[in-house]
Amino acid sequence: MYQTLTLSRENKVATVTLNRPDVRNAFNETTIAEITQVFNELSKDSSIRAIVLAANGPAFCAGADLNWMKKMADYTHAENLADAGQLAAMLAAIYTCAKPVVAQVQGDCYAGGMGLVAACDVIVSVDTAQFCLSEVKLGLIPATISPYVIKAMGENAARRYFLTAERFDAAQALRIGFVHEVVTAEALSAKVAEIVKALVTNSPNAVAQAKVLVRDVGGREITSELIASTVEGIAVIRASEEGREGVRSFLEKRKASWLG
Repeated sequence: MYQTLTLSRENKVATVTLNRPDVRNAFNETTIAEITQVFNELSKDSSIRAIVLAANGPAFCAGADLNWMKKMADYTHAENLADAGQLAAMLAAIYTCAKPVVAQVQGDCYAGGMGLVAACDVIVSVDTAQFCLSEVKLGLIPATISPYVIKAMGENAARRYFLTAERFDAAQALRIGFVHEVVTAEALSAKVAEIVKALVTNSPNAVAQAKVLVRDVGGREITSELIASTVEGIAVIRASEEGREGVRSFLEKRKASWLG
């Protein structure tokens, strides 16, 4: 089905694996289209409760493919707009996916690859991974990925690494909040499985709505309008089918129906 990635499903979990190890999983227009397609489809798949974004080979993602970059060198402004729009659509498909997405970063992650990771909900990195926002070395800026990367690492860290294009290691990525967990290569799969297990035991509707809640509330000033929106949010979900079932199952000391 896919030329640049693989998709597997097991126990309500889908694993999307970047599969161009010969080019360090750098992406081109085909990769962008395929990632967009698979995340849009998985977002609507009721049999899936969580998604893992992984990669084959020593690197997670080196950013843009060199051959793709050669083609872009001669693009018109209109062609560059269309091309960047496709990249933006791919990142949005991950970020707005109704299912929680866990990035399993098994190797180096550069440039656009950092955008892929930042669009995920939980990021687990191997301790040997290196990170780099290298765009300014090429006379470019990380514009399309910036909304996600800045949300993940914060404005202060982004100001440094956008400007210097320094490499930084997984320990630094953890310190600045870009990743959530750093583990050894031997522990990586087990840590991701542990997080995924926690995700799939929760109410599917509540998880989807919690993702929306973070997007809607994060960074906003606490105003009467925001408070009213959060009041409405809890009122609606309390009256939902899964909301009522979750409270009943807790009070009755039994498993919720979505665990059945």
